[in-house]
Amino acid sequence: MAGMSRTAPDDRGGGMGRDDRPDPATEAFLAHRNLLFTVAYEMLGSAADAEDVLQETWLRWAGVDLAEVQNQRAYLVRITTRQALSRLRSLGRRKESYVGSWLPEPLLTAPDVAEDVELADSVSIAMLLVLETLTPTERAVFVLREVFDLTYDEIAKAVDKSPAAVRQIAHRARSHVAARRPRGVVSAAETRDAIEAFQRAVETGDMQRLLDILAPDVVLVGDGGGLKQAVPRPIVGSDKVARLLAAGLGRVAGAVSMQPAQVNGYPALIMRLDGEIDTVVAVRIDDGLVTGLYAVRNPEKLSHMEQETALRR
Repeated sequence: MAGMSRTAPDDRGGGMGRDDRPDPATEAFLAHRNLLFTVAYEMLGSAADAEDVLQETWLRWAGVDLAEVQNQRAYLVRITTRQALSRLRSLGRRKESYVGSWLPEPLLTAPDVAEDVELADSVSIAMLLVLETLTPTERAVFVLREVFDLTYDEIAKAVDKSPAAVRQIAHRARSHVAARRPRGVVSAAETRDAIEAFQRAVETGDMQRLLDILAPDVVLVGDGGGLKQAVPRPIVGSDKVARLLAAGLGRVAGAVSMQPAQVNGYPALIMRLDGEIDTVVAVRIDDGLVTGLYAVRNPEKLSHMEQETALRR
């Protein structure tokens, strides 16, 4: 198609016509770009891979005859889903050789994401880890149905299944997620209060304060990707987690600063060492206590923490 850029356009331009307006294909892509990124990210848990999927989606979309497209949003979501499914299957093989625990790539998100409770819940680190337990097709069906409210017919076209099969997959995925997701929807205010209490406890090194905010069965997961030191496997139990936090932060006291931030739609902590982002700590809250701590240290996963990422449903 004439006038097309080989690079996927973003809001700054790309694929512009002679009158400095985007051509129809570019205009449609830009209108849905944040939605498509969110679909890909929820399926992959990786912003870098989601961006690659958008690039592949653009290359295919640029060759489509728009006159034959009845619903541009559904068509673009279908292309994105297929590309994400293909990448998700290859990611599974890559994760098998990953050094240590794997965590989703954290995103600095705008306040409007937190205001959309369902969207925030769906992109939270805790939920993305639950989605990791689904098969690729189950994950695609769950995301498209539960988060983006696509019809079974639309999902069937995206995953190359019959609508009846999609209904069965959706039911199975929904049951699987329900058994593993946080025990109840926690407000951003509740999470913020818990984060503030946790931050005060860590900064003061007050073991009792830490034990008061940590659930007895709290789990700490660290992701260094073999590039930064991190716990090689999950640490379970409030005593063990509190001691580890107190010892680890005690060694770098004075050099570390903690900054509250909105990460994946929920309050979290950004830890800076000598001014540079060192660790992003997301939390899972159940019944007012911290039940999950997810510490991402892999520097390759921290590139989206300097500016907000727009997510849309």
